[in-house]
Amino acid sequence: MTSSFLSLLLRASICLLAVSAMGPARAEKADRLKPLNVEADAGRYDDLKQSGAFTGNVVMSKGSLVMRSNQFDVRQTPEGYHQATALGSAGKLATFKQKREGLDETIEGEAERIDYDARSDTLRLQSRAVIRRVRAGVVVDETAGNTITYNNVSEVFTVVGGAASATPSNPGGRVRAVLSPREGTPAAQEAAAVPVTPAAVPAPPPLKITPALGERR
Repeated sequence: MTSSFLSLLLRASICLLAVSAMGPARAEKADRLKPLNVEADAGRYDDLKQSGAFTGNVVMSKGSLVMRSNQFDVRQTPEGYHQATALGSAGKLATFKQKREGLDETIEGEAERIDYDARSDTLRLQSRAVIRRVRAGVVVDETAGNTITYNNVSEVFTVVGGAASATPSNPGGRVRAVLSPREGTPAAQEAAAVPVTPAAVPAPPPLKITPALGERR
């Protein structure tokens, strides 16, 4: 690859075209078949090996899927599917965000490492992994663990705890989840109708009067 061509690639987005025909699936489910675009401070792509490595404020987009990281490695299988790995830095985790099929919701997550496989349409988050379901900018579900695997086709995720996900408030690294009622269900409608108010604070008991020192009862 010539230096002038590499320079052009570094100044612009790098588009790696998938070799699969677009089917009738809706946009979110078809993310895995969309072109993969990368922007970074520096990078190198080997067209012969169909692989590339990028560093520095990396932003990858593939349909509605957006990943941000410090380092990003991507390769294309002989069948034309993309496989990628996003790595965070010491003080900043790698992140991803993807729109849910047919809903005004997104699935968002973060971890030290995120692996993406377009063929199976899965994301694997490792070390300090957190995944959230966000509706209108509000987190409605959140799960944390050492390793989280999210399958976009089935919309099912699995979580494994471990010492690597331990925190001062969770020294055992146990899996933790906060789950809200599904949107549109009676429970969700009822929860939305209940105003959130601080719990009533009972009035303190009246102070007892202590006789003055030396005073006889």
